[in-house]
Amino acid sequence: MLRHRAGPDSARPRRHGGLVSEILRVNPIACTGHGVCAELLPELIELDPWGYPIVSRAELSDETLPLARRAVASCPALALMLHRPKD
Repeated sequence: MLRHRAGPDSARPRRHGGLVSEILRVNPIACTGHGVCAELLPELIELDPWGYPIVSRAELSDETLPLARRAVASCPALALMLHRPKD
């Protein structure tokens, strides 16, 4: 089976005027409330009174995308993710 190789730009997130079309989400069932995400990304994540994250609905910018990726990679419960909405 032959597969089409994607070009170098196909893996990059689409950008719209400095905003990246990816959304930061938390899986509330998988989250165990470590709080690492809020320490790494306080611009977009705050903790509720029980220590669980509340993720801002703001779109990621060029500045916050690398920070969001670091927070996703550092989540010990793998509950934080970047999601691309379907157009």
